[in-house]
Amino acid sequence: MAGLPRAARFAGQVLKNLPVGSDLPWHRVVNASGRISLDGAAAQRQAAKLAQEGVEVIAGRVALKRYRWDPQQTPGP
Repeated sequence: MAGLPRAARFAGQVLKNLPVGSDLPWHRVVNASGRISLDGAAAQRQAAKLAQEGVEVIAGRVALKRYRWDPQQTPGP
């Protein structure tokens, strides 16, 4: 959706290197299957932040279609 198809590693590196206090809503980034890719406390923190925004997280997963992302509608290269 960011306009960089097949650039998950790049997106991950950008998120990993965010400066402390960044406004970027990092918690809204989930993998292509809707799963939170973090582990442990970081995954719990992400799920809590999503829940604060009204996004339901079940077993570490977000229903992408429910929250307006349809892989069939994603532009290709």
